[in-house]
Amino acid sequence: MTRLHWVRHGPTHAKTMVGWSDLPADLSDSARLERLSRHLPDEAAVVSSDLMRAVQTADAIAGDRTQLAPDRDLREIHFGEWELQAFDGVPDKALLRSFWETPGDICPPGGESWNAFTARVNTAIDRLLKAHPGRDLIVVAHMGTILTQVQRALGISGYDAFAHKIDNLSVTELHCVAGNWDAVSINHCP
Repeated sequence: MTRLHWVRHGPTHAKTMVGWSDLPADLSDSARLERLSRHLPDEAAVVSSDLMRAVQTADAIAGDRTQLAPDRDLREIHFGEWELQAFDGVPDKALLRSFWETPGDICPPGGESWNAFTARVNTAIDRLLKAHPGRDLIVVAHMGTILTQVQRALGISGYDAFAHKIDNLSVTELHCVAGNWDAVSINHCP
């Protein structure tokens, strides 16, 4: 069995759609980071997205744990032309609504669909599971990235996955046994 402890990076305080923009995390709440680090298994390896906010958070909670190289495939969804736009600033409201209400093959202009994003993250996780069989992993990533795996573990639609809240510095624990997934906890805030 592999236990994946998904951690959402520290807050960026952006009020826009942030995908591949490399914004820093606010890691000023040292007490919260300490509680988070203590909650996570000591023998787990730590891996993160390659974006600064995830790498910084991983570094802040790693302690003496083994850190794996950051993985580009664990990035947030690519919002293309919508990147750093507020929802009300996107000119094509119908496309924006469809993107969020029927996640699947609909893409933001120059961006990535939910299905392509999910396939990218699934491939990264499958690669990690193969490279580290039976080992606990702490994966520091992004809200959307975590939701792709909640969708996978629960066998639900992307739309239903969006109903789950994923707070900054929360832990979502998913287990994988012989390809079978189980969601143990979602959005736990230690």
